[in-house]
Amino acid sequence: MLSLDQISSYQENGFLILENLIDKRDCDNLKERIHFLIENEYGNEPISIFDTDREKHINDEYFLNSGDKIRFFFEREAFVDEEIRKKPVEARLNKIGHALHDLDPVFNKFSRQEKLAELVHDLGLLDPLIVQSMYIFKQPHIGGEVNPHQDGTFLITSPDTLVGLWFALEDSTLENGCLWAIPKGHHDPLKSIFVRRPEHAPGFVDYDSTPWNLKEMIPLEVKKGAVIVLHSRLPHMSFENRSSQSRHAYTLHCIEKNSEYAKNNWLQRSPGMPFKGFFP
Repeated sequence: MLSLDQISSYQENGFLILENLIDKRDCDNLKERIHFLIENEYGNEPISIFDTDREKHINDEYFLNSGDKIRFFFEREAFVDEEIRKKPVEARLNKIGHALHDLDPVFNKFSRQEKLAELVHDLGLLDPLIVQSMYIFKQPHIGGEVNPHQDGTFLITSPDTLVGLWFALEDSTLENGCLWAIPKGHHDPLKSIFVRRPEHAPGFVDYDSTPWNLKEMIPLEVKKGAVIVLHSRLPHMSFENRSSQSRHAYTLHCIEKNSEYAKNNWLQRSPGMPFKGFFP
């Protein structure tokens, strides 16, 4: 799947852009399926607002118990005024997660394509497991900023084997909130981890509170059908979307089966639904 030059670029920079890896019809199929899921699965769900502010989800049981479910999370501005509140649910959601790849047949088929298994294998995961999936809307006008972070903060393994796959289901541009990243920033350690704590609410354990230099961030603009591979420690973010164009994306996070998944990771599953590989 990958050339030696591509593998070297990923190892050096912490990300890799693969244009046109996904058929545009597959992108449209996921968008149609997510519409179906909203129409048929969203009922009297609790109102859970996704926010990258450090403290927002600490006591949100709906969020914390979503590791083996399909759950719906709203934008911060989804309820700010009457005009926005009148919009359909689909126009106000921030994301849907975190087990689409296991619980929905369309997302399962997409997520377990052989070429994706080959891709993560080439990056060093010899026996990969898929631990998390998210459908991200980045809504027109109200799509919120995602603060600078490292994916490894939220999915901890020992040794660190986490790899993120970010699929552009629509064109991702400066105007509608594309990803930004710090090239080579993954060579630094994790700044923090977000964990469950037996006698306290989940929270962050900080190792280094020094903020990243945002001047080092570069935009990762891509076309529909592209995949951006993200190293677990790569600092990345996205700005708010104030344009009239959405920026739908789908993400998967994979780990090596033989690495130890931290028992205090926030994302946990019930014993009856363990993580599965690409070809379970």
